[in-house]
Amino acid sequence: MEALPLAITTGWASGVNAYVCVLILGLLGRFAGADDVPHALTTTPVLIAAGVLFAFEFVADKIPYVDSAWDAISTVIRPTIGAILAAMLSGEASTLHQAIIATTGGLVALLSHTVKASLRLAINTSPEPVTNIAASSGEDVAVASVVTLAAFHPEAALIVASVLLILGLIGVYFAFRFIRRGYRRFKAWRERRSTPATGSSAALPDRGGGVGEEK
Repeated sequence: MEALPLAITTGWASGVNAYVCVLILGLLGRFAGADDVPHALTTTPVLIAAGVLFAFEFVADKIPYVDSAWDAISTVIRPTIGAILAAMLSGEASTLHQAIIATTGGLVALLSHTVKASLRLAINTSPEPVTNIAASSGEDVAVASVVTLAAFHPEAALIVASVLLILGLIGVYFAFRFIRRGYRRFKAWRERRSTPATGSSAALPDRGGGVGEEK
C-alpha cells in the first residue's frame, strides 16, 4: 500500500485541476527523475494533450459563471482521471489493492471537485472577475506545488493535501452559511418594502364602500 499516499494526494489534485496534475507528473517523471511516475504519463502525446487542456481550463476557470459551467462538465472527468492515476500509481499491486487504491483516488477527487465547484458557486454570487482569477490562480499553484512534493515526498504531500481538503470543506460550510443569511436578510427587506404598499391598496375599497353606504 505504499502507493496509497500518492494516490490520495493526486486524487485531491485531480479534483481541483486534473490537467495540471497529469502535466506536472509527466514533466517530473520525464525530466526530474521522479521514479514513481508511470512511464505512460511521460510520453510526448500525453504531455501535449495535458498542456493543451490545461491552457483551455486556465482561461475558462477564471471567468465568472464560465468556471461553474466548466466545473459541471468536469464532474465526471476529474474523478475519473483521479481514479486512473491512482490505479497507474499502484504499480505491481495485486488486483484487490489496485481496486482499493483506484477507488480511493477517485473518491478523493470527487470530494475535492465538489469543494472546488461549491466554492466557485459561492464566489460567483459576486460576479466580478478579481476573486475568480485569484481563486483559480491559487488553485493552480497549490496543485502544482502539492503534486511536485508528492512525487518525491508522498507522506508529506498527503498531510498538506489533507489539510487543504479540510480547509476547503470548512470554507464551503461558512460560505454557504453566509450566503443563506444574506438571502434571508434580502428577502425580509423586500417583504418590509412591499407591506406598506399592500396595506394602502387594501384600504381603498373599504373607503369606497363606506361612501356608497352613506349615499
